[in-house]
Amino acid sequence: MSVVISVAGLCTRYGKQVIHRDLDLTVLDGEVLGIVGGSGSGKTTLLRQMLGLDQPMRGVVKVFGYDLQTASADDLRRMRRHWGVLFQHGALFSALTVFDNVALPLRELRALPEPMIADLAMLKLNVVGIGAEHAPKMPSQLSGGMIKRVALARALALQPELLFLDEPTAGLDPESSESFVELINTLRNELRLTVVMITHDLDTLISLADRVAVLADQRLVAVGALDEIVNIRHPFINSLFHGERGQRALAAANDDTRPPKIVFPDHVP
Repeated sequence: MSVVISVAGLCTRYGKQVIHRDLDLTVLDGEVLGIVGGSGSGKTTLLRQMLGLDQPMRGVVKVFGYDLQTASADDLRRMRRHWGVLFQHGALFSALTVFDNVALPLRELRALPEPMIADLAMLKLNVVGIGAEHAPKMPSQLSGGMIKRVALARALALQPELLFLDEPTAGLDPESSESFVELINTLRNELRLTVVMITHDLDTLISLADRVAVLADQRLVAVGALDEIVNIRHPFINSLFHGERGQRALAAANDDTRPPKIVFPDHVP
């Protein structure tokens, strides 16, 4: 399996505050990698570095084989056409309609006629379950779940190979969250996407992630399949997976009414 993202020797510091120390991480083609960590652990900073928006103090971040720190402006523009980003709160442009939000990345290419842009934008909205009647609406007229779906349609506008999700189910009620997770799972399989996801929601993590990377103590304390992670003895991992909330999520994952997944231990001391 080929490597889509490679992070090597990553160190990040803001003033005297150290965020990351010598992080090494790979994201493999076709997988969903979930990144978890406590507040201030550097999850969003790492995501921004993978997007080329922030630069580390030291280390190398490669996406599609390109070093983001040394890539030319033209190379970065070309790379960004191959990835999409779903921001935590959707980040739709409030002054643009639903349709125009999705059409914006296509228009920025300046290579497609407007009728084709219109067809593609409506196709993407249909893919995420947004009907044509919602296309003229403004973001302020949408529910939280619809905002997420429109933002996902925009992230998929350029048919990316790589999708970044920042807290994809944050702020959604349980029903909307479950529906959105099912949508991402379906699209991931049908479009053969590689996905990097930051989430604090254990139900989302368990449902989507093939592997989990755990940020704590300024480093990656664990990277692996979920059934491996839950057996690692570390205070953050213990609090995340073996507290009351974690136990509920793990129990739901192994509910007899669902397809069998993985067997989790009752407790890790």
